[in-house]
Amino acid sequence: MISLRNNAPRRYFVDEVGRRVLIGLTHEETFEFERLDGQAALHREGRQAPYDLNGLWVADGEERWLELYAKHEGAWKAWMAQSRAE
Repeated sequence: MISLRNNAPRRYFVDEVGRRVLIGLTHEETFEFERLDGQAALHREGRQAPYDLNGLWVADGEERWLELYAKHEGAWKAWMAQSRAE
């Protein structure tokens, strides 16, 4: 069990075959998320990615990263709520 007194509880757990995965994601999704998270804000051609109307860069794979993050974040919040209730 993870101590909830710590300000930043871990977001990973070990799955049934011993692989480290993000809560709410499969091993494959965790690998994909980490790959996307580590990408620089560059286009496939190696140039700086363009900026949107708010001045934020638009990277390849950003939508998929957001989708995976939302799935993980929802599962993590549910896990935190359950842990607090126990």
